[in-house]
Amino acid sequence: MTRSVRLPVALAILALGPSSPAQEFPEPYDSQDPGAGLPSAAEALEGMRLPEGFRATLFAAEPDVRQPIALATDPRGRLWVAENYTYAEHERNFDTDLRDRILILDDLDRDGRFDRRTVFWDRGVRLSSVEVGFGGVWALCAPYLLFIPDRDGDDRPDGEPVVVLDGWDADTIRHNLVNGLRWGPDGWLYGRHGIQATSLVGPPGAAESDRVAMNCGVWRYHPTRKVFEVVSRGTTNPWGMDWDERGQLFFINTVIPHLWHAIPGSYYERMYGEHANPHLYALMGQTADHVHWDTRESWDFIREGGVSDTTDRAGGGHAHSGMLIYQGDDWPEEYRGDVLALNFHGRRINRDRLERFGATYAARHLPDPVRWSDPWFRGVELVSGHDGSVFVADWSDTGECHENDGVHRSSGRIYKISFGDPEVPAVPDVSAVDDRGLVELLGHPNAWYARQARRILQERAHAGLDLSAIADDLQGSVEASPDEVLRLRALWSLFGIGGTTEEWIRSLLDDPDEHVRTWAVRLLVDRGPPSGETIDAFERLTEREESGLVLTYLASSLQRLPVGRRWPIAESIASKSAFADDPVLPLMLWYGIEPAVPGDPDRACSVAGSARFGPVSRFIARRLTAEMADRPEAAAPIVALLGRTEDPGIRFDLLSGMADALRGLRRAEPPPGWAEASESLSASEDAEVRRLTRELAVVFGDGRAMEELRAIASDPDADPSARRDAIGAMVRGRAEGLFELLGGLLSERDLATDAVRGLATLDDPETVPLLLDRIGRLQPGPRREALNALASRPESASAMLDAVEAGRIDREEFSAFLVRQLRTLGDPTLERRVAAIWPEYRPISEAASVRIASYRLAMTPERLAGADPSNGRSVFSKTCSQCHVLFGDGGKVGPELTGAQRGDLGYLLENLVDPGATLGEDYRMTVFALADGRVVNGLVAEQSDRTVTIQTPTERIVVPRDEIEDRRKSDQSLMPEGLLDPLSEAEVADLIRYLQGPGQVPLPEGQPASSP
Repeated sequence: MTRSVRLPVALAILALGPSSPAQEFPEPYDSQDPGAGLPSAAEALEGMRLPEGFRATLFAAEPDVRQPIALATDPRGRLWVAENYTYAEHERNFDTDLRDRILILDDLDRDGRFDRRTVFWDRGVRLSSVEVGFGGVWALCAPYLLFIPDRDGDDRPDGEPVVVLDGWDADTIRHNLVNGLRWGPDGWLYGRHGIQATSLVGPPGAAESDRVAMNCGVWRYHPTRKVFEVVSRGTTNPWGMDWDERGQLFFINTVIPHLWHAIPGSYYERMYGEHANPHLYALMGQTADHVHWDTRESWDFIREGGVSDTTDRAGGGHAHSGMLIYQGDDWPEEYRGDVLALNFHGRRINRDRLERFGATYAARHLPDPVRWSDPWFRGVELVSGHDGSVFVADWSDTGECHENDGVHRSSGRIYKISFGDPEVPAVPDVSAVDDRGLVELLGHPNAWYARQARRILQERAHAGLDLSAIADDLQGSVEASPDEVLRLRALWSLFGIGGTTEEWIRSLLDDPDEHVRTWAVRLLVDRGPPSGETIDAFERLTEREESGLVLTYLASSLQRLPVGRRWPIAESIASKSAFADDPVLPLMLWYGIEPAVPGDPDRACSVAGSARFGPVSRFIARRLTAEMADRPEAAAPIVALLGRTEDPGIRFDLLSGMADALRGLRRAEPPPGWAEASESLSASEDAEVRRLTRELAVVFGDGRAMEELRAIASDPDADPSARRDAIGAMVRGRAEGLFELLGGLLSERDLATDAVRGLATLDDPETVPLLLDRIGRLQPGPRREALNALASRPESASAMLDAVEAGRIDREEFSAFLVRQLRTLGDPTLERRVAAIWPEYRPISEAASVRIASYRLAMTPERLAGADPSNGRSVFSKTCSQCHVLFGDGGKVGPELTGAQRGDLGYLLENLVDPGATLGEDYRMTVFALADGRVVNGLVAEQSDRTVTIQTPTERIVVPRDEIEDRRKSDQSLMPEGLLDPLSEAEVADLIRYLQGPGQVPLPEGQPASSP
């Protein structure tokens, strides 16, 4: 099923088809004010800066092409263009107001400009991608993946589009759409998905239980087997990907770090939110060793400016859309294999070089080769053509996400970048080449020909043609060619036409080339769980394998193996000490064995105790300890291992994992053998081992450990961090005499915050008068915590309001969040008192649009130009920095602002005044009613079977599930409305000025100025 409430409208569009009565394509309208005007296409071309010897032509521009969101090529070298006019639209009539379409552009005279333009299909809605193959055209039109048949190749659809997959979210998001169709070397059709919604993907009519949940990441669909699966999960909004010459997939991303290696089964860092599996424990980082901006300095995204000098030198900004790995034969050889990515705000092409590093790859930054001075340039796509040139699609707009300030639909450009004059393509139509000729094209220096040839061979095999003669040639190339790249291309083609057997692919596990061995592993699990003979071969390979890349894909393959067959491979991988500190391989190993750990604790502990292999030992201990809620004996093998091992590092890892699993719990049944093991552990020479043992002993009800903690917490000469840890453990364990201890610590500057947080958890009637008595003597940090604590229960909140009304507490100390916290207590008397004390904080969503309009009128360019960003920084520190990072400073509760669309006044005001209007699911606040009487407002940061971690603006609270009496998901953001209400107009202007950055920054020396 799909969740699109506009499904009937979308189906109506699809039903129009080519056989329906012709309807005029609705003329797209502009909803964006062009301001000083859109530079002409000629001016934009003139302002490009290229390396010596390169030239750029304007392949197409408005009105012939507009809003080009995606590009593809066909076997004749023609350019297919997806024009998207419905981006971010939800309320339009997609029949009469707006539609999307697919164009074909052909350069007949090869002068770098199209000569023939064909409209292939013009019934699209939310069209984000196009690809050609298997007798038709593939198009992503959320909620659908469509196949538009054109079996006779006459550039006219043979019939109505076929819905291949549905369930892509199309209604809860405005961008981050499903996108990116590309054919992989393995014969699958790949795509990407953004973070702002979770889709439930499957064939039409599939039950929800049979669908695949997909959030941000990379996916693939097999065109003949009709199988859908997720490849990698994570990042933010991937919008560009390509395979290198050895078939490794890399993709580009926006907002957070940019370049990622899509290893099947990988889990990557996310901009926000959690992955569905709660037992991942750690996520993989990007492949690049750099970012393309300077996070230490403010840099500006306003439409007509540039970026700061330091960000310019770093690469131009955080946002990337469109990527290819250059493998053509036109550009100089020095570019071959380099990653080319469009930098959205930097208006340029970034260039990174991939290198083998550790188990996998790293990417190093190289000088950016191409720049645009056009302030309207919004590059979204890069593809390479049959002559080795590179096409660049320019959305041509002044916004960032194309909707906050309207859309300029009447513009769009496509550039073609060549080195000198490209040679005439040797083959005008690859689809007309015979089978043996296609095999010869696999060796062409321009990978474009090899990719077309491989796919066409796969299509012919699917059509039932006899390819047995060329299968022998392909197998011979795999086995005997001295060219490593040709061997891989022949292997992919042979597999695609069904010319391989499992036994023959297994023989490649002995190949001397690491990339051939890697692909043998991948292809042996391509169709699902492999045979027992193949698993046996994997075990033998892992024992002798020294290549980190092959080991990484063996670790990846574990997720395809029966859980009981994973351990021998896992044990061999974990013994490879050369990769123990690798950033990729240990995590891939963990992702592969995690589901097998609860079912075989003894085998898991064998891996955990053999050697330290990244975080694997710690994660095994954590996973088994988490099982203790249902099976107290689950952690017994960990305890036994703690007693056996003499390695302090392994002991620390195991104890840390146990502590991670039990964090937030007040009591747990000790696992068998704990009493004996803890005696030895408590006598360890390692201070960290002793500390962790004490904390665990408290959870397991050991009174002696509690007394040791009390002694540490009370010792003024002890290390503050050790005292802080002791306080936390005592609070979790509900130690006797805790109130007196914490009350005494309120006077200690370094521990006052921890003391207040501990007191907040105690439902002790003496806590309220104690905090009210001491609050005036507390430092700002502990004082804020005291206010939060008093605001968490109706009785203490009432006493606090008494103090405010009596003038003992300054009303100005209350943030918008704290005022809203008081309102969520659900007490009508408190609500009336809050409204009387803070009348400037209006009820939620009261006339937000009016306030936004008022601020828009007041915050003129002249007003903001005269604002004081230094004071704005001070205002930011008071109102925003608890939750948001900007320029490297602040808290990580909400999304980082450094890379946000801060230059757009409308975007800023919408989020500052009415944060719930564009609220992502992961930032919706939850109101928790706890068993101790507190009401806590926050985000759900993590969840396990036994605890929930709540992120408030000031702390992360781990709460046992059985102490949560009620939880209610709010429609509100954790960031409260009314944040600007207590500020003067001058303070609002100063804040916006600081958020937007320093204003227009001069372009780097030598870069042409922007057109007016």
